[in-house]
Amino acid sequence: MARHAAVAFIVGYLGILGYGLSAHTVGYKTYAHLGMYFVVWDMYCGWTGWESRNQILAEGESGQYYDVGKPPWGEICVYGEPDRRHYDIYGLHSYRIADNIARHTDHEPFVRYLMIEEAWSKKYNLPDSLWAQRFEEPREPRIYRRIRSAFEGDGNCIASNPSWSNWLMAQALGNNPRLQKDMTIRTPFMTTDQFARSPNVIVPVGGYGPFASGDSGSSN
Repeated sequence: MARHAAVAFIVGYLGILGYGLSAHTVGYKTYAHLGMYFVVWDMYCGWTGWESRNQILAEGESGQYYDVGKPPWGEICVYGEPDRRHYDIYGLHSYRIADNIARHTDHEPFVRYLMIEEAWSKKYNLPDSLWAQRFEEPREPRIYRRIRSAFEGDGNCIASNPSWSNWLMAQALGNNPRLQKDMTIRTPFMTTDQFARSPNVIVPVGGYGPFASGDSGSSN
């Protein structure tokens, strides 16, 4: 009896796993219900090898810069050590955070806000003891900093750039000779954008969101 139960368990487990793998391969009802999360082979697909932090700076009329990412009343850490501003991976709320701090502090008038992204490889998060066991080179983190977004004093967005990991991905695709050759010999086809305001709007495949058809609200 125990043998039959073990065989039934193994067959059922492999069957469910095979079904999930097949569903993920052909895209068949991968989000039909909550249970599909446990059998579809897409876990951890959103993880990255880079750690990032957001620093928000304000430029005063005198040219001096102020740190307006850390409020004087203390940071709010919801999930672990990082402050909640670091969870703004799309840079959508940096101005609101900075403006809230600016309205509750004394300072000279601000003319510009900058959100600076700091990124480094997650391997540098290892403690020294584990680093010594894993790597031979000294533990010297390399931090890359770039302007993620910029706003005028009234909140008007004047610059918006992709994240560090997305920028690296774009560089890898752009430097691929095979893809460059395909772009010169292929003709982009057209499709109906399901996010467009009108179901009759036809946009290129690269279009995205409700402004894909050329609306003035689009951004790079």
